[in-house]
Amino acid sequence: MIFDKMSLKSRTAVVTGAAHGIGKACALALAEAGADVAVVDLKEGVSGTADEIRAMGRKSIAIAADVSDEKQMDACMNQVAGEWGGIHFCFCNAGTFQDIPAEEMPLEEFERVIKVNLTGAFVTARAAGKIMIEKGIPGSILLTASMSGHIANIPQCQCAYNASKAGVIMLGKSLAVEWARHKIRVNTISPGYIRTWSDEPLKPEEVGTSNFEQWTPLRRFGQAEELQGLVVYLAGDASGFVTGSDYIIDGGYTAF
Repeated sequence: MIFDKMSLKSRTAVVTGAAHGIGKACALALAEAGADVAVVDLKEGVSGTADEIRAMGRKSIAIAADVSDEKQMDACMNQVAGEWGGIHFCFCNAGTFQDIPAEEMPLEEFERVIKVNLTGAFVTARAAGKIMIEKGIPGSILLTASMSGHIANIPQCQCAYNASKAGVIMLGKSLAVEWARHKIRVNTISPGYIRTWSDEPLKPEEVGTSNFEQWTPLRRFGQAEELQGLVVYLAGDASGFVTGSDYIIDGGYTAF
């Protein structure tokens, strides 16, 4: 039955960047699908995500950690595996952003974005992958890239962000090929303009009025909840033959 293949009962998951936005929405979806979910973030709000997961009757661990710090992420994954016996799914979602003209950007800022978005994705995926390999778990790893890893969208000056997300896409493909022999699947998602910066809904008269919405064929921002189904699919058995793929969820923006 397709519902059985989508079920994540008896599975454990780790989600980074889970204090808000895409990470929080997808952590809750994984729990709703039956998984116990460890949530990781630098922000204090991640404990609230863990509380919501526990309210669903699932287990949750809230961990404060920097995804770009290999010692912290190794400790994070070891804690989850130690308490729950292993890791079946890891969503490497945490990231950062910049909007600075290239000619004005300090090298430190360029390196900061690469360190969080690309190095952080590698460090997190490696830490989870090592646990899966050691325990013989045929797991799934998902990295958050961006449509900006495919195109230089306007009008932002975000060369560091674009470069980091393009790197994430190739990192996902490379890990998928390397770890296929361990039966570990690795994929990436590339969201477009997802409205995650405010919990306040747009007023009806505001919908579709920004340039970002006008440049998107569906004429609106995406919602974090619209990524939930894909993430649950990629976490479970229904996507058992899917690896090395990148999924663009952008309302048609990159179709032009």
